[in-house]
Amino acid sequence: MKKTRESIFSKIKNIFLRKSKIEKNVIDHIEDILLSADIGITTTIKIIENLEKRIQKEKYKNSQELFNILKKEIEILFINIKNECLEKKIKNQKKPYVIMIVGVNGVGKTTTIGKLSFLLKKKGFNVIIGASDTFRAAAIDQLEIWANKAKVPLIKQHIHADPASVAYDTLQAAKSRKKDVVLIDTAGRLQNRVDLMKELSKISRVMKKVIPESPHEIMLVLDSSTGQNAFEQVKKFISFVDVSSIILTKIEGTAKGGVVIGIMDQFKIPIQYLGTGEQIQDLKKFNGKKFIDYFFE
Repeated sequence: MKKTRESIFSKIKNIFLRKSKIEKNVIDHIEDILLSADIGITTTIKIIENLEKRIQKEKYKNSQELFNILKKEIEILFINIKNECLEKKIKNQKKPYVIMIVGVNGVGKTTTIGKLSFLLKKKGFNVIIGASDTFRAAAIDQLEIWANKAKVPLIKQHIHADPASVAYDTLQAAKSRKKDVVLIDTAGRLQNRVDLMKELSKISRVMKKVIPESPHEIMLVLDSSTGQNAFEQVKKFISFVDVSSIILTKIEGTAKGGVVIGIMDQFKIPIQYLGTGEQIQDLKKFNGKKFIDYFFE
């Protein structure tokens, strides 16, 4: 996130510091910066239009006041999105709580599952993982490495096994072993592979035979550095499954952290966690207010 703050929001602040009054070209420059941060056209236009309305209705003593208004306008985008803490939801639901993890190849999905299992275990939950990504070579082995790091049991079969069968076995094991949380991995869904996307629905149907309410949560893993491509992935996944929350990975290495703002605004899907590094403990709870405060320090 540091790169985003340095390359985007510091630029905006510098604009205001250089200007003693609000000028049209300042607003235009802000618009360009927001777009370069991959906030997205729709959200950027909304922010800029609101700024212009406030300028027309009210008078400001200096540009610093408009800087503060810009911050408030971005904060508003986060206010009406319910983002209940995952740990609280797990505690309040009948166990086991089933989470299906989805996302395209290369976003860090397997790594994220390892981090999430480690985090939940630290919170005192008994976790089990199901290796339902049987489509990609070595996916099971990679997940097993992360499961071992987190010291969490893994239910697996073999490459090209029926993913729904693995999920079924995992839920049965979770019930018999009295586990609190089930994490179900799924194959990286390429956007041009409709058959793989439809497979998500099959996995969900099969899991309901064991636990009718499952999956309680469908988490979409996105690579924040892909910018606008992340928006397209959200659109594709919500057309097949009911995505309930998002985990953004690789946030520490991108100058395009503005994608967080655009996704929250356009899809109204809460962001649960941010991947902030390569280590197993590098998964942080997302806090909208702290996120905005950090950029506008």
